[in-house]
This record gives sequence, C-alpha cells and structure tokens, in this order.
Amino acid sequence: VPMTSVICLAAGFVIDLIAGDPVGFPHIVIWMGRLVSFCERILRRVFPATNEGELCAGALMTALVCTISVGCLAIVVRALYTAHLALGIVAESLICWQCLALKGLNTESMNVAFKLKGGDILTARATVGRIVGRDTDHLDECGIIRATVDTVAENLSDGVIAPMFFILLGGAPLGVLYKAINTMDSMVGYRNDRYMYFGRTSARLDDLANFIPSRLSALFMVTATGVVGLDRANSWRIFCRDRYAHKSPNSAQTESACAGALHVQLGGDSFYFGELVHKPTIGDEDRDLKVDDILRTDRLVNVTSLLFLAFGLATKVVFVCI
Repeated sequence: VPMTSVICLAAGFVIDLIAGDPVGFPHIVIWMGRLVSFCERILRRVFPATNEGELCAGALMTALVCTISVGCLAIVVRALYTAHLALGIVAESLICWQCLALKGLNTESMNVAFKLKGGDILTARATVGRIVGRDTDHLDECGIIRATVDTVAENLSDGVIAPMFFILLGGAPLGVLYKAINTMDSMVGYRNDRYMYFGRTSARLDDLANFIPSRLSALFMVTATGVVGLDRANSWRIFCRDRYAHKSPNSAQTESACAGALHVQLGGDSFYFGELVHKPTIGDEDRDLKVDDILRTDRLVNVTSLLFLAFGLATKVVFVCI
C-alpha cells in the first residue's frame, strides 16, 4: 500500500517523541552493533593483516551487515503484512521509531545542561561522554557545552533527518539500510591504525548516504531559526562560509548553520583517545557559550525536525496521489 510509509513514519516519529529509547527494550541498532562486532572478529581472522586484506575484509563486512540487517527485517515485515495489514503497519511503525533518535538527543543533552546548572561538572563530563566521541575527562564548562551543541547539531542529520529521508524514499527497509551504514561508520569509521583500511568502505558509504540529508538538514535548520527566534541571516551566512570546515563533507553542514544561528564558535581542536586532533573552527566567537545554548540548540533541532517531517509527508502524499 503506497501510503503505509507515510502512516508508519508519522507513527514512528510520535512514538520516538514519547518513548525515546526505553531501557531494556530490544533495539535494532544494538543488534546491528553486535553483528558488526561479530563480522569484524571473524573477518580479521580470515583475511591477512595487510592494508589490502583489511580493505577487503571491511568491504565484505559492510556488504554482510547491510544485507543481513535489511533482509531479516524485510522478511519479518513482509510476513506480517501478508498476515494482516494492521500487523504490518504496527511492525513498520516500530522499526521507523527505532530508526529515529530525536528524543534521545533531547534527553542526553538536557541531562548535560541540568548537571552544569547544578554545578556538577564531573558528572556533566561523564554525561556528555555518552554522546560524543572526543575525550571529556578534562573539559571545562565551555568545552562541555561546545561538545554538546556540536553533537546535537551534527546528529540532527544522522539521527533524525537522514532516517526520515530514506524512510520516505523506500519505507522502513531503506531506513534500516541507512541505520546499518551509520552504525558501521560509528564503530569502525575511524582514521586510526586499527580502522584506517578496515573501516574505509563503511566511512565512504556513510559519506555518500549522508550527502543529501546533511544539506537538507542544514537548509531546514536555517529556515527553523526564524521560528525559534534565532538569527536566520547569520545562520545562512555562516553556513555558506563554513559548511566544508570539517574533514567529513557532511558534518559541518548543520554545525555551521547552528553556530551562525547562535552567534557562537563550534568545532576546534579536541582530544580523541588521548591524542590531540586539530580541527578547524566553525562560526564566529561573537560571545561565550552559555548553558542555555544547549536548550536553544534542542529547540532549533526539534523545530527543524518537525518542519522536515511535515514537508516530507506532504510531498510523499502528493506524489502518491498524482
């Protein structure tokens, strides 16, 4: 039924806003992570520990994880649709929910803000460490806020807009394919000795998958700035200037729009696994970062997500009806 993806995405979005990621509830990303770890462990034994061997092993892992993840869920959903339309819609809605992470971004970032407002910087460091890849043990208050705003802005695309984009294109199976790619990138897509070659295919595929969604995310974010009372003109200016100020072709798209909207500077040097990594700054340091900037970023991300959802669903309905 052509309209089921519209119904399931809308339902999944609402469930995510209400429930987020309940502790102890089976989650497809957890299973994907276990599959990635299993494939890596086996394939590293099979292929030689050379650059070419690791590259081949990583490419095969990417193919296996994508095929198994999408194949298993597609079989289950198809079987449920065959049994009854309502069962299929429920199953696909639950999968759409698990592809989205808007409530999780809000919850984790708000936890950081609450800890900082309470003066508990030690717990704030540990809390932000759950959602960022950089080392957080020695971050001061400004560094914690910057790390939080950075990751919320960047993950707007990875955690919300991109999954919705692919679900609108091909239903829950395409959303699951995106989550598989994104999960692999988050686990093995590092430019270090262990993953420079093994994770290369996953990282390049993730760059490709996020190319359009990251830019849509930034454009919708610039649009949303006016709704939440931030500076749309400066958001657009910094987006145009700094959207490629990152090693990834996609990460700075939303970060630049957010930095401009807030009149703050994001990015910059950070420690990863004990090593200093030099990164360009994004935005102008018109003022110091404040705890309330986390709340402003959350509001901006929420409105951006709602705008994209409304636009995407309306566009899908029009195309289905034509």
